[in-house]
Amino acid sequence: MITLKGNTIHLRALEPEDLEFVHAIENDEAIWEVSNTQTPYSRFLIRQYLENAHQDIYEAKQLRLAICLNATSEAIGLIDLFDFDPRNNRAGVGILIREIENRAKGIGTEALGMLINYAFHQLQLHQLYANIGTENENSMQLFSKFGFKEIGIKKEWNKVNGIYKDEFLFQLINNKK
Repeated sequence: MITLKGNTIHLRALEPEDLEFVHAIENDEAIWEVSNTQTPYSRFLIRQYLENAHQDIYEAKQLRLAICLNATSEAIGLIDLFDFDPRNNRAGVGILIREIENRAKGIGTEALGMLINYAFHQLQLHQLYANIGTENENSMQLFSKFGFKEIGIKKEWNKVNGIYKDEFLFQLINNKK
């Protein structure tokens, strides 16, 4: 079981007790644009997902961790490694802080820093990438802090409310091996 501890937060594996939290995030239409979700998820499906969350990243090809406050252990967000490709030593990264009042406090910076460190040192990944909507200034700033570079744009990539929107591809190469 993974637990990564920082100054104000820790990242931990998902637990069955996270059912309502994950269900609320997956069914929040306001964030479907960034999560590429188009339909709601039932509690049954989320429960099944959580029951299999113990799978190794090599088996599941993804790793989802809860972002929790150290002071209360309350889950306030999720951070993911997805599309894990062990042959090419790369994975995508996604992060979400659920409530607006928990954003712009350095929590995302701390969480992303811990995940990058884990990905490059524990998993020995060569690169990470992030897909970021061209209008998402906060995410572009966050990923840029860690040296992610914009390497391309996917034109009219996501259809949101009937409008096609562009998406940037950001990449971070691990040159510290």
